Formats: sequence, structure tokens, C-alpha cells
Amino acid sequence: MRLNRAAGIALLFSLVLSACVPPTVERSPAEIAASQHADALVQQGKFDDAAQAYLTLAQTGSNRDHYQLLAAEAYRQEGQLDRSSPFLNAIRRQRLSGDEPSRLDLLQAEQALKQNNAARALQLTTQPNVSVPPALQLRLLELRSRAMEQTGDLWGAARSRVEMDGQLKGLDQTQNRKEIVSLLTKLGVDPLKQRAAAMQPGDRMLPWVNEALTQLGVAVANAAPSLGQEVGTLIPGEGASVREGYKMPAHVALLLPTSGNIAAAGTAVREGFFAAYADSTRNHAQRPPVRVYDSGGTAAGAIKAYQQAVNDGAQLVIGPLTRGEVSALFGLPQLPVALLALNHPDDKSLPASGVSEFGLLPETEGTQSADHMAEGGMLTAYVIVSNDDFAQRAAKSFKAELEARGGKVVSMGTLASSVNFASTINGLGIPTTTGDATTPNNAGIFISMRTQQARLLLPQLKLARVSLPVIGTSHIYAGADDASANRDLEGVEFCDAPWLFDVQPGLPNHGDIASQLPAARGTSARLFAFGMDAWNLAPYVDWLRAHPGSYLPGASGQLTSDQFGRIRRVLVWAKFQDGLARPLNGSLQMDTAPALAPPADNTQQPQTGEPTTH
Repeated sequence: MRLNRAAGIALLFSLVLSACVPPTVERSPAEIAASQHADALVQQGKFDDAAQAYLTLAQTGSNRDHYQLLAAEAYRQEGQLDRSSPFLNAIRRQRLSGDEPSRLDLLQAEQALKQNNAARALQLTTQPNVSVPPALQLRLLELRSRAMEQTGDLWGAARSRVEMDGQLKGLDQTQNRKEIVSLLTKLGVDPLKQRAAAMQPGDRMLPWVNEALTQLGVAVANAAPSLGQEVGTLIPGEGASVREGYKMPAHVALLLPTSGNIAAAGTAVREGFFAAYADSTRNHAQRPPVRVYDSGGTAAGAIKAYQQAVNDGAQLVIGPLTRGEVSALFGLPQLPVALLALNHPDDKSLPASGVSEFGLLPETEGTQSADHMAEGGMLTAYVIVSNDDFAQRAAKSFKAELEARGGKVVSMGTLASSVNFASTINGLGIPTTTGDATTPNNAGIFISMRTQQARLLLPQLKLARVSLPVIGTSHIYAGADDASANRDLEGVEFCDAPWLFDVQPGLPNHGDIASQLPAARGTSARLFAFGMDAWNLAPYVDWLRAHPGSYLPGASGQLTSDQFGRIRRVLVWAKFQDGLARPLNGSLQMDTAPALAPPADNTQQPQTGEPTTH
């Protein structure tokens, strides 16, 4: 990665202006005028002409080394650093002042890399007791990383780029993050696993190692995040309506497929979004105008919709909905307006600054199922899942997390399309109850499948005399009570969105909305809750990312952000009792004051106009 051209021009010009000549040397009026002319050429982007002007000054001016350095920097900005080879290494470091020695070191290091002399570049970028000005830190770290990579130190190269990450923005940050993961993946699975096992939980390299392992197809343990401070907490001494972290954009765009094959899913998310939008008036929250743009469910449609939203003045874009659409936006050279993507990209690339990801991931449910079992003392597990993609992904995450908690998955089985699962059950070696014998109290069964398959599986487990506790993902619950049909699921515990059970105070009542809107019923209710959270996240996205441990009490879960801007969910647990799904732990809310109230000095009146669709 090379810092983008615009940033490089600004940096070079600032260095030219701040460069100084030793105070004992007096410059003639003619030299000053010539120097100012060369500086102006730099500002105009005429780097070749500027370099020639500086070289002329090096022959006639008061400080040859100073002007040769500026000429070399101009050639570098032109992309022709090689043209400085005749004089760059002859510049006398002791004749330079201020930050000029550091700038010389960086130029020589870059030249050494071009000449495949990585050892020399590494020596120049790792000098002990040499302080590099903050303006040059990024270049130093990038050159050091490139030198380490060329010398075979992939780990050191990645660490140097991790140091750069927080100082970068936009495309530079995106490219740097790809470089970090690429460097780490080259180390291979086993070395990465060994490093991860030796790291403390707070090690800043651990999330990057986990990202690399994920790219290599390894399911990585990813325990539910720790929830510390709820967003919107009252600021002491500031009055009852001032809440921390609230920052509502003035104009919001919502990108969803309102046409095409997944329009039904888009409709459920859209209706949930505007249900929360309408409900926000009771907290006296600001309601900026929202425009809905049809992404069509395609990459081209998502790009067109985003660009139109930007042209229309959006300050926050929420959406699009599919992985392919999100990947298309992430692949753009620039995202000029903040984005809250409602899915994760196909290539699992990391979001850059100004971009957040929010999705209903099956990996989340698999991980939290393993945590739930481990916390209940069940460290031995048998896994039965369908052949659906969501179930397979949930199973991988379940296994990784349970093993990280010291547990063990004894066997795993995938259900065939038939209705007779006896051979699968028998092949798993699950302990059975016979006579007066009891089953192990530290074992359980994890399942992930749709409701119909679960209703077939559970009775067959009983026929096989299997009585271990069963833990499942949300997919086994159809989203509505049906006591007769669900009696076969008796005792099964599963994780799900809190809004379905009205255990998150401060949100509209699920039953009331479901009685009016079909999209809030059944399995689509989760997408409806997802849409509600998409709106409620709008004023807090930046705060969540900047404050680890802060969380938003949401409809689809307690919502928090990791260091990469990925919104993570902490789900609730429910259990089938007498054929009815009931939450296990009651209310989630500890502070019943609404989190969405705006700051007291917010004078903008709520806007109640109907959203428009493009």
C-alpha cells in the first residue's frame, strides 16, 4: 500500500513549508524567490519541474543538501524516485536540520526497497533512539512493514501495519487491512493457531489472527461480547434529557430490494425500520427525513442506489441487504458517505472507517449456544444439523467455541432429506437411558434446523431412548405459538431475538404490531426486528465503535460493535414449555429509561413526512 496521491501531495507541501535552513546561513533575495517558485510548483502538482528547480538551487544556493532532499521528495511524488539515485545517497545527513534527517532516511529506505535491498531498508526504519515526527510515522511503518515482508518476517510486517490501522481512513485503511490479513494467512493455519493460543485476550493482534484463520476456513472461537455501558446513559449533572453518544444524521437513506427475488425480505426489514421510526416520537427523538432506494437485490442496483443517495445529500446510508450487494459497495474506490451495511460481504473483507456491518449471522447463534451449554456444565456435546448453509455454519462455530471453553464435540451428524433419522441418530453414539441407568449430566445435544425437521427429530430421539438436554438455534421456532404442533419440541432451549418475547422494555409490543402487520409475524418477525434495530442504531453507530463494551438494547439482541465496526448481537434464551416458547430469564433491561432520547439542545422538530422510494 502507498498512501494516496492527494494525501502525499499535502504531506510533501507541508514538509516543504516547514523545512528550514540552518540559521547561520543567510539566503539572498534571489535564492528566496527561486525557492518560493519551486515550492509553488510543488503546490501545483508540477513535481518534475519542482525537482529541477530544487536541483538548480542545490548548485547555486546556500544549502546543497537541503535542496537535494527537496528534489528527491518531488521525484518521489512524481513516482520517479529512481531519478534521485545520482545524488540521494550523497546527501550529508549532518547538514540537515529539523525533521530532514528522518525524511532522508525514509527516502533512502524506499530506494533500498526498489533495489531489493530489504536489509538496508529495515536498518533505516528500525534505528534505535531515532525519534520520527508524527507526520512521518505512517510512512515509516509502511516501509518497515515492506522491508520485513521482503526479509521473510511476515509477523513483524503484519504488526507494523496493525500499528498503522488507527491512523488511516477510507481506501488507505481498506487496503492496509487487506494487507494485514494477507500477511497473516501466509503464515498458515497451525502457526496462527499456536500464536493465538499463546496470546492474552486483550492482545491487539488476536482479532487479526482470528480474521486470518477465518479467511483460511477455520471456525474461530468468538465468545459473546461483554456488555458494559448502555448507550444513551444519562450524563450526570446535564439534565434528564441529555444522553451520551446520541448523534442523529440530518438525512438518512435506506437501501433495500423493493423489487426482485428478495423483495419480500426487503419489505419486512423496511416495515420494521419505519415501525421504529414512528415509535421514536414517544421518546421525543429527532426524526430526519428518510428516503428509500430500491437496490433490486443486485450489485449494480446497490451501487446505483448508493450513488444516488450520496447525490441527494444523505449523511448516512443504511443497507443494502444481501452479501453480494454489500461486497459491491465495499469494492468501490471510495465511500464518501457513512454506511451501515445490513449484511457482511461475500469475501469477508473488513470494513473501513465510516463503514459498519450488521447482520443476522448463524455463527452468532452457534457460538452463543456453545457458551450456554458450557455455562450449564455441559462440556460434552453431540451435534445434529440440517444440510442447510446456516446450519453448517452454526455447527462450525459451535464446535470452535465449545472447544475453546474446554469442551468436546464427540460426534456430528447431518440429517438427510428423508423423514427417518434413525441411522443418523444411531451413528452418533449418543448415550441412552436403559432401565434405571441415567444419562451423563455433563452432556447435551446441539441442533440447528428448521421447525419441521426439528418436530420430526425430537420424537425419534425419544424413541432411541436419548434424554440429553437439547439446545438449538432460532431456526427451530416458527416465530408464533402453536402449542399442538410444538409439543414434540418440549424442553428444547434456543436463542432468539428478544423482541419476539417482549423481554426488552422500551420497544413497541410485538403482539400489537403483529396483529396489524403480516411482516411482523412468523419467521419474518426476525427481519422485522432487524429493521427496527437498523433505525435505532443510526444515532449510535459511531459511539458503539469508539467505545468498546457499550451496547444498544435492541429488538434482535443486545447490540455492540467490535473494533472493525461489525455489530454483534447478544441473544436471549427461550424454552418450549407445554408447546409454547417462553423466555428463560425475564426482562433484559436494567435501566428502564429510554435509550433513544436526544440531547437537550436538540432543537430540530421531528419530521413526520412519509418516506419516498427511488
